[in-house]
Amino acid sequence: MLICVFTSTDDVAQVLQQYLERQRYDVRLFRSQSDFLAAIQREHQQIDCLILYEEARLPTMISFLQEQAILLPALVLHPQRDLDEQPISPLRYHAAEVYLPIAPIDSIGAAIDQAMQDFLELSPLCAVEGHRSPQAAGSTDNEKAAAQNLLRQQQQRLASKLKERLGYLGVYYKRDPNNFAREMDAAERAQFLKELKASYRDIIVTYFLDDPTNNDKLDAFVNTVFFADLSVAKVVEIHMDLIDQFAKQLKLEGRGEDILLDYRLTLIDTLAHLCEMYRRSIPREAPENQ
Repeated sequence: MLICVFTSTDDVAQVLQQYLERQRYDVRLFRSQSDFLAAIQREHQQIDCLILYEEARLPTMISFLQEQAILLPALVLHPQRDLDEQPISPLRYHAAEVYLPIAPIDSIGAAIDQAMQDFLELSPLCAVEGHRSPQAAGSTDNEKAAAQNLLRQQQQRLASKLKERLGYLGVYYKRDPNNFAREMDAAERAQFLKELKASYRDIIVTYFLDDPTNNDKLDAFVNTVFFADLSVAKVVEIHMDLIDQFAKQLKLEGRGEDILLDYRLTLIDTLAHLCEMYRRSIPREAPENQ
């Protein structure tokens, strides 16, 4: 799979390239905005997914891609943010892009799969109408129709490539046992669980806020749990440990703990997402005549 990456941050570039190459992706990494956009214009029919690191130039690049009617599966990575810190720009590339923190790095493979799956399910009308820059908003009906047609072609190309590569329809249906948490050594597993717990904490503290990335963060967490083959009991343990920490903090502040009862919804939501992942993990039976 051809993954096209843009980041001007050296540390991020190094981490992403090492991780993606270990996962045997074909990686094109760019630090120059002009080189990145030129490559996308030239090779967008071959690119399977974009990875964009959130930085000041991101809105400009998104606007350019929208104006050129170039729509591709996209994963937008961002650093861990404080609760009151806002994303650089609310401008979104299209309705099927995936947002998630860059850590834990092991969740990126699952997020790429999710980005491609969501892209395959993206409505052409929603893609063209729902997330356009002001410059693209004045498109004529012919331009909109052309953009919708290009999206359909890109979806068909990606679906054919995935079917040929994976041997089944869908992206979520296969897990590599080598990536299971129980196969990690003690130090690696401890670090993995630490990062996973930090991700879940971020979900909890923003769960009842009007944060457009909440669903993406929850999906990324569930994907990580699924592909690491963690048990439901471990997810519940992570949740309860965090709730206990919050309860102790509230007690120190002289505040009641009743508010924490609402966060049972977070756990229910998480487990519901995980159930859906396991439902999707059962491949559809192919027709007998195929």
